[in-house]
Amino acid sequence: MSEVANFSSNEIKSWLENQTSSILTPVHAQAQQFRDDMHMAIQNVADVSKMLLDDSAKEIEKRNMRVYNRARALNKLARLFLDRIRKVNVPDQVSYDDLNKFAQETQKVFLVTDIDIKNWFPRISPFFIMDRRKFLAVHEKAKDSLAALSDFLSREYVKTKTLEETFQLINELHNLEKQLSDVEVEKTRIENERLPLEKEIAELEQKTAELQSKGLINQLFLLEAEKEKLNKELKHALRRLQKPFKKMKALAFQRGGAGLTIDERNTLEQYSKKPFEALAAEEAGYPLLKQILQKMARLMSEGKLKLKSDKARKAKQTLNGILKRDSLANLYKRCAEVAARERQILNSAKMEEVKISLSEYQEHIKQLKVRKTSVEAHEAVKERAYNEILDKIGSHKRAIEKNVYGSLGKRVQIL
Repeated sequence: MSEVANFSSNEIKSWLENQTSSILTPVHAQAQQFRDDMHMAIQNVADVSKMLLDDSAKEIEKRNMRVYNRARALNKLARLFLDRIRKVNVPDQVSYDDLNKFAQETQKVFLVTDIDIKNWFPRISPFFIMDRRKFLAVHEKAKDSLAALSDFLSREYVKTKTLEETFQLINELHNLEKQLSDVEVEKTRIENERLPLEKEIAELEQKTAELQSKGLINQLFLLEAEKEKLNKELKHALRRLQKPFKKMKALAFQRGGAGLTIDERNTLEQYSKKPFEALAAEEAGYPLLKQILQKMARLMSEGKLKLKSDKARKAKQTLNGILKRDSLANLYKRCAEVAARERQILNSAKMEEVKISLSEYQEHIKQLKVRKTSVEAHEAVKERAYNEILDKIGSHKRAIEKNVYGSLGKRVQIL
């Protein structure tokens, strides 16, 4: 196996030029000559088409009715010839692809022209015979030039096509590497924009956490936990009244069948869902709850609030405990104390300062995170672009290495 030669992307072009100059230089010289010959042939066709156009125009002006219609036909045909041939693009730089495209465009024009000649020249006969012969001679000579160009492309130039493509790949590789460098600079700039934002967010979140983990905020968290605990205890204490509560609420909406006032109905609803809030809002002795329970007991005794015997028995036990033995007194005291401590903290001047600071921190964090999200989105776009260019660079390097080996039989690696 032949030794692999290593080159940087900047070195490979000069090395390849040195290796292929003896192959490409003569081929390019021939290609330029064929291009120039074909260009001249096309120009000659344009000139002779202009001759047909001018001569037919002169005959049209004479208004000779024997020639007039044929002159008009030739004039229109000559204008078509001229317009088509002038649209053929002659390449400034010589390459296989450009010259091949040039030959194909010219071939299409000549094919259409041949069809027009076959269809229209017999109709113009016998007039303009010298002009037509001159045009045909120039046209056939141009077709011969095209045949020579096409033969050169298919026999000689095609052999160097891969080498030309390799030089094009090298140029594209250099452009890709420049793009990669530009994207890398942009990535660094965006990263330098993102990192300070992340640092500032982290600092503000730490300050927020410090405010929340000590002092008044921490006390509120502890009180919240105590409230939740008391709420569960109350739900347990009132568990046997849940079914009567539901039935009583249903009766309350049946034309006042439960005999409850609006305040009592609202309190009943709160005891069903958030018993802590309901009990803590009561005055000493929780009179609203007792009024509701007294009406509940009356409804049960009157048979208006019907329960199964076991549920009714348990509900009466709970009712008696609350109404006669004041069984919720301890829970009421604890609820009232927790609610009072919470109000004291929430209404304090210090708490107001903490709230303002927390609000400012949280708002600032929110704004910074919006900016950070925007920066990260931009960064992700650049990251994708960077990876795509990197993949293309790798693909170009592999293609160049493969082409060099296929054309020259030499193994190279582009670093």
